[in-house]
Amino acid sequence: MSEATERPAPDADAWADACAEDLAAEKARRRAAYGPPPGSAAEELRKLVDAVADKVASFQSSLPGMAAQSAVQQLIGQAKAVVEPVIERNPQVFDHLAAAGGELLAAYRSAVEGHERRWASGEPSGTAPGGPSDGPKKGDGGAGAGPTEHIDLD
Repeated sequence: MSEATERPAPDADAWADACAEDLAAEKARRRAAYGPPPGSAAEELRKLVDAVADKVASFQSSLPGMAAQSAVQQLIGQAKAVVEPVIERNPQVFDHLAAAGGELLAAYRSAVEGHERRWASGEPSGTAPGGPSDGPKKGDGGAGAGPTEHIDLD
């Protein structure tokens, strides 16, 4: 073949480079649109404590008397003194707690949606179709009969 028809050797990392560029551009676009991403759960808790302390401090100016204002300052100081060492020693615990809270919320949503679905269809709330709580059927011969068996008295 001639040199004119030969193609240059493909760059082995061209795809990876293009993906990295696209990812960087997308991150920059999101940062511009939504601001910086949230920090870890420990950082967010620290921000929350600071925000609450600032808000409480703004209320203290409306409190009459020097004793009340100093009590508020002391309360703020004690709260920060308690929270800061816990955050410093165990930042990963807060990430774990945040993840566990998300999982609990998902489980709660699932349970509520299932209950709403049964309620909307008119089924009793403690049963699911074909589930173990259906109990034996008439003509079943009593197999698996338990204390919930229906007895026909006619």
